[in-house]
Amino acid sequence: MSPFLQAAPKRRPPRVQFTQAPPAVLRFQTGRSVRGKLQVVSITGGLLNLSSPLDQGSRIKLMFLTDAGAVLGTAEMLPSLSSTQQPFRFVEIDQGDESKLRNVIQSFADRSHRDQGSIVRDRAW
Repeated sequence: MSPFLQAAPKRRPPRVQFTQAPPAVLRFQTGRSVRGKLQVVSITGGLLNLSSPLDQGSRIKLMFLTDAGAVLGTAEMLPSLSSTQQPFRFVEIDQGDESKLRNVIQSFADRSHRDQGSIVRDRAW
């Protein structure tokens, strides 16, 4: 795995917000694992639904399932938003997993664009 470099983006990367949150597994260096659900993901990070927040700054291996297959990366936990929602940022992700993630995000963006087009076309003005 190579470090996941995050240059300051000029604009926010596209995000996918799941209607059916896929399961996620977070594994600590100690071997301990925690289960959660992935609510939002982008190429730089995302938002997890957990039973309780993890320590800010914790580095974990994060694995979740997508339509393109399993994605595995190293993530750093950010300050929790609530007792169940906690954002993370990717710090390492291998090229194959990054490619799967990009494909999933692009697929959702394409689908959303098509859906918006049909909503506008079907709208009675």
